[in-house]
Amino acid sequence: MIMDGAGWHTDDVAHQFENVSIIKLPPYSPELNPIEQVWRWLRQRCLANQSFSNYDDIVDKIYAAWNQFWNQFLQCTHRLKQICSREWIDLSR
Repeated sequence: MIMDGAGWHTDDVAHQFENVSIIKLPPYSPELNPIEQVWRWLRQRCLANQSFSNYDDIVDKIYAAWNQFWNQFLQCTHRLKQICSREWIDLSR
């Protein structure tokens, strides 16, 4: 399991499993966390240069951005694997 330095990511999550080990990412290294590539895609293609009028507007635009992401990569899962993959971790084994 790969975890960043968030306070709620604790080592005890793996204690109950014999076949799970923890890989902790170094501090201040979002580029190593695969999900950060998804957030970057969303910001660059859907959420950049936007203003929000209220909380509901934020939720609506993020919901629309996520749906756009999902619809684009649902058909093309190899592209999603490509943007989230890193040489240092191979999840295909």
